[in-house]
Amino acid sequence: MTPRYSMTSMNGGEDEHVIEAIGRCRVVIRNGKVVDVGPPVIERCPLARRFAQPVDEITAEAVKANMEHRIANFGMCTEARDILADRDFVVFGASELASDGLRHSELDAVVLVCEGAGTLIATNPSLVQGIGGRMSGLVSTSPIEPLIRRIRAAGGQVLDPATAAIDQVAGADMAFAEGFRKVAVTVASPDDAEAIRASHPGALIIAVHTTGLSREDAERISAVSDIVTACASRSVREAAGPGALVQAGTAIPVYALTERGKALILSKCLHAREPFLVKTERLPFEGSSSPSPLC
Repeated sequence: MTPRYSMTSMNGGEDEHVIEAIGRCRVVIRNGKVVDVGPPVIERCPLARRFAQPVDEITAEAVKANMEHRIANFGMCTEARDILADRDFVVFGASELASDGLRHSELDAVVLVCEGAGTLIATNPSLVQGIGGRMSGLVSTSPIEPLIRRIRAAGGQVLDPATAAIDQVAGADMAFAEGFRKVAVTVASPDDAEAIRASHPGALIIAVHTTGLSREDAERISAVSDIVTACASRSVREAAGPGALVQAGTAIPVYALTERGKALILSKCLHAREPFLVKTERLPFEGSSSPSPLC
């Protein structure tokens, strides 16, 4: 299986960033400009309709406009990138859960990725939310030195500043080697999830960017993750949903598969200001609005 996160980042020294964005469109951003957008694999997503630059019908043209809006408004893939945020973009997103865990001492470090920096370790909840809350699936990236300096100034440790390598397994290794013990790691491939679980049984693994996973890969990643976001994946709904302890949300379900994952989601409920409906239900529970088509 080809990892969903690339292990290499440099493109001959060129400023280039490849992102799997809305509908898993492959987007190439070079020198601050969108230069290529591939075809989407889904047509509609309820989350995309709520973006600052809404996307109702997912087309290459609409995705290009959305990505250009991100570049203009928060500097995505540029040295002007906003990296700090304290407000939720969605309630139960991976960055929202992880930053809440840091804020309330349920976690002491988070391993995540950022364009222009690659894999990094963050202990600042505002840094986790500012980076993760604005990032789609990052496939490959190249280093942006001023951005890396700002991440360091905000308390982040970049795994490989020279190449902006994306390597979540090495990031987890570095976090535990630095002495952190309550570490959350975002992963997008079962290979990474299995390697981290084998080396670091205490890691809290959050599986993200799961649209398009095969049923086999969905089962593998669900078997070793604490929390799995379903995105537009039918396979994840089928593999993770029935065994989930908690499901957060219905349009884009987030499944807690372990007691630690359950505790992180319930902690988010405790600290959030939004009202919640809490009830027992057979899982997975499908709401009236989901991405279309599931794949």
